[in-house]
Amino acid sequence: MTNLEEIAHELDDAMLHARPVPQRREPLTVAQAYDIQSASLARRYARGERRIGMKMGFTSRAKMAQMNLSEMIWGRITDGMLIEAGGSAPRSRFVHPRVEPEVAFLLKRPLAGRIDPMTAMAAVEAVAPALEVIDSRYVDFKFSLTDVIADNSSSSGLVIGAWADPAVDLSNLGIVMQIDGAARQIGSTAAILSNPLYSLVAAARLVAERGEQLEAGHIVMAGGATAAEALQAGNHVRLRIEKLGSVAFTLT
Repeated sequence: MTNLEEIAHELDDAMLHARPVPQRREPLTVAQAYDIQSASLARRYARGERRIGMKMGFTSRAKMAQMNLSEMIWGRITDGMLIEAGGSAPRSRFVHPRVEPEVAFLLKRPLAGRIDPMTAMAAVEAVAPALEVIDSRYVDFKFSLTDVIADNSSSSGLVIGAWADPAVDLSNLGIVMQIDGAARQIGSTAAILSNPLYSLVAAARLVAERGEQLEAGHIVMAGGATAAEALQAGNHVRLRIEKLGSVAFTLT
């Protein structure tokens, strides 16, 4: 019988000490994987971290098709994951970090359940360019769908740029992500479900399915707009999103 608390402890310990663990041999259900994620994050809250929102995963239609998925995944984000814009984070904090460009939403009122884009937009206080550092705690970055959900959907760090007016049309904004001054990913916000706002709509539905809601003041990371890039110590990452501005950080 699978001991979900033991798995949660193992994954939390792997995150805390940046030590990889083997991919799970016994299969998990999606519900079990989210239970493990919840239990693992509860350990972080007990250490003093505070939940500040959620991140979405597999929000690219192409990625969903590639993985033969019909549903997105999500994870929880805490204040302990924040990296100051323009600041740095130590390489030793991660197992094998990668970075991807995103759009972040800041909420001014709660959201939950099946809502339309107009309702979602009315709950948004501001939007910002953002970078997410993803970091699977599994050996060689190899995992199943339920493995990655249990591992908080690989969420590890986030860098939020200056907050901007939410009235900006997010449906097709140009994106350039540079590493050490060289453009490594060029794309569009349209890659996020054709409009990042639809990711927020999905986020409200997915958290409600777990009996939760997005709270006022929460940040929602809309999901990667391009492929993720592997990071090494010393890398300086800068993202620029048309009309939203730029954000950067350094892995030390």
